[in-house]
Amino acid sequence: MQLESMYQEIILEHYRRPLHAGLREPFDAEVQHVNPTCGDEVKLRVTLKDTAGDPAIADISYEALGCSISQASTSVMADMLIGRTLTEAMAVSDEFLRLMQSRGEGEPDEEVLGDAVAFEGVSRYPARIKCALLGWMAWKDATARALGERSADEADRERA
Repeated sequence: MQLESMYQEIILEHYRRPLHAGLREPFDAEVQHVNPTCGDEVKLRVTLKDTAGDPAIADISYEALGCSISQASTSVMADMLIGRTLTEAMAVSDEFLRLMQSRGEGEPDEEVLGDAVAFEGVSRYPARIKCALLGWMAWKDATARALGERSADEADRERA
């Protein structure tokens, strides 16, 4: 029970004092996602930077409205992914998705998930899983768009 209490405190702390909140410029892509079940929403921007072969996440900024779970999860996600390569960030995202799909039966990898393990209890409540995943899905969407823009820009330069 003490561990569950600590997890609740992590979620409340990220809800009360969200990290990386507020939309910033410059950015490579912006998306808006809404959870139609409850009305939670997030507008998220991502900025990528070139590294040796694998783009890295330079920044994630967002505005979020909704429950403590969706807002805290977005805060944790942004804090965990900024500075990572895309390959590393996708591995973290995949592990978080596995946790959310575990229905409370999984063993979360704390080394990979860090503070995101606090959402383990959420996985027991199907109605709340979409709340926890809202920011993560927005990040994936924004990143895919940013990569698409980069590919289009590179193709334009090759034709010129």
